[in-house]
Amino acid sequence: MSEAMQPQGTPAVNEATAPAGAMTPQRARAWDMINKSGIVVVFVVLFAVLSATVPDFLTTRNIQGLLLSVTLIGSIAVTMMFVLALGEVDLSVASIVAFAGVVASTVITQSHSVLLGIGAGVLAGGAVGLVNGVLIARFRINSLIATLAMMEAVRGLAFLTSNGDAVMISEERFFDLGGGSFLGISFPIWSNIVGFVLFGFLLKKTVFGKNVLAVGGNSEAARLAGLPVTRIKITVFVLQGLVTGFAGVMLASRMSLGDPKTSVGLELGVISACVLGGVSLTGGVATISGVLVGVLIMGAVQDAMSLMNVPTFYQYLIRGGILLLAVLFDQFRRSKRAV
Repeated sequence: MSEAMQPQGTPAVNEATAPAGAMTPQRARAWDMINKSGIVVVFVVLFAVLSATVPDFLTTRNIQGLLLSVTLIGSIAVTMMFVLALGEVDLSVASIVAFAGVVASTVITQSHSVLLGIGAGVLAGGAVGLVNGVLIARFRINSLIATLAMMEAVRGLAFLTSNGDAVMISEERFFDLGGGSFLGISFPIWSNIVGFVLFGFLLKKTVFGKNVLAVGGNSEAARLAGLPVTRIKITVFVLQGLVTGFAGVMLASRMSLGDPKTSVGLELGVISACVLGGVSLTGGVATISGVLVGVLIMGAVQDAMSLMNVPTFYQYLIRGGILLLAVLFDQFRRSKRAV
């Protein structure tokens, strides 16, 4: 409430008159600035420390490898951001990646058509996203439970489609999708750049993006305001499925096969990157720039551990710690916004 709109006799809340700990407009603006820039500062400090302490971290070859290594998480994070902004979660993305890759590989092997295989893989992911969206938005099933069930079911479909084994691909043209480059930059990195630009615009500059944040902030209020909440949620999950399906096709191209066992645990990395980037687990808050920085932090830490030959079981501990810290930081941000 601005000073001009306050009832007569009610003093303006400012730094001088506010009780200790009260969230005044000045403090709110300062906290908002810290919230937006803090993760960037963390990344800059982390990058500087790793550059100074980890051998070969700052080499051109390693930086290119780092960017390529985060393309799978980054490609899915742009739509996971929308899912989390709704106040929902999707645990089925890793299984969708495997399923889409197997479907694309199987179709390409049987039809010898690369375009048909790519389309089938992407649509397979979109179909899973549609099922997720209908279960969550129309049947009101908790997204954690619904996508956990789909995670298991879709992984099973991947094994059934491939007869329990990896599907080799003989069409070499398909390998260009994941292994080709333009202007010295590989296609997976280009696809990430396009994804961040496209979905950043969708979130920030379109009515759909604003509606997603409104639904995530208060679903019932959005419904009363006339927003098609069910349709918005289904649309977001379909987008999640399509983009994840394309990520699975891209991964199959890079590996030269469709593997039903691939990407186990990927969903935790994607969610961690989003939460690190400032996306609230309770919905209503998301920025594409924050998600980008979150993805880079996850990639930089993983790359540094690989360069330092950190044993695998320690890597599990560190990744789990990062996820826990991200959740605690999200809780801290929410408590500050509630003051």
